[in-house]
Amino acid sequence: MKMTPQITLKNVPHSEAVEAKIREKIVKLDQFSDRIMGCRVTVEESQRKQHQGKVFSVRIDITVPGKELVVNRIENEDLYVAIRDAFNAAGRKLQDHARRRRGKVKLHEPQPVARIASLLPMEDHGFLLTPDGREVYFHRNSVLAPGFDRLEIGHEVYFAEELGDKGPQASTVRLAGR
Repeated sequence: MKMTPQITLKNVPHSEAVEAKIREKIVKLDQFSDRIMGCRVTVEESQRKQHQGKVFSVRIDITVPGKELVVNRIENEDLYVAIRDAFNAAGRKLQDHARRRRGKVKLHEPQPVARIASLLPMEDHGFLLTPDGREVYFHRNSVLAPGFDRLEIGHEVYFAEELGDKGPQASTVRLAGR
């Protein structure tokens, strides 16, 4: 970290142990990113009428080049649990930020499209015809709303394919355009 972290305790009695725990967690954030320029941690104790005791909330502001990452109001009745949860969330935010910066964001592949080739309602299954000419089995239970009974031969569907006991099968079938 390039700057000294700021720790603010509001309505929380000063405690070297609490500050030491926060500083320890701040040092661990450096393993997620070497580009952290600053970190501000605010711990606040508030009284809630619906709770029996006090609630601690933790806010963490992390400055990285071109962006401020904020973990806002992680709350718990146990101060150390609130601190742990807030820093876990901060670590995930730093990891996500680093992935986006490197361009390693997970992209979801588009779901494959097929057409209903045949329906066998008495046997509770049917077959899809994929664009590459393969037939894929599907069972009534794999069809999402509006359901198997509303399917017709020729309908375009999205599907998720997996390998079944007797070959390829659709684990999920959903009408296209829904």
